[in-house]
Amino acid sequence: MNEQSKVRTRPAAIRLTPAAEARIAELMSRAPDGAIGVKLSTPRRGCSGLAYSVDYVTEEAPFDERIETPGGNFYVDGGSVLYLVGSTMDWAEDDFAAGFVFDNPNSKGACGCGESFTV
Repeated sequence: MNEQSKVRTRPAAIRLTPAAEARIAELMSRAPDGAIGVKLSTPRRGCSGLAYSVDYVTEEAPFDERIETPGGNFYVDGGSVLYLVGSTMDWAEDDFAAGFVFDNPNSKGACGCGESFTV
């Protein structure tokens, strides 16, 4: 066996639950023209510094990580990958709210309102 055949595929930065994948499929079924997928980023916002943002994306940036799901492409912003490695993204709904929920082992704290987090 030569050295080149030992190359491993690296795991995705973030794991999507079946509920999150289903929500991505639903979003892509009604995506605006030109959308190629849904993208997760962590812009600076809120009292703790970083927030989760999920938006449609119309082009793939050079350092974005692409995760293929049954319902369409999911992208992780290249500048956000380090904050998200090992995270799980889920979709949760109840009588009062619905939204993506993140289990992020890199998060060291969150603000009281839950809008932002620190690493």
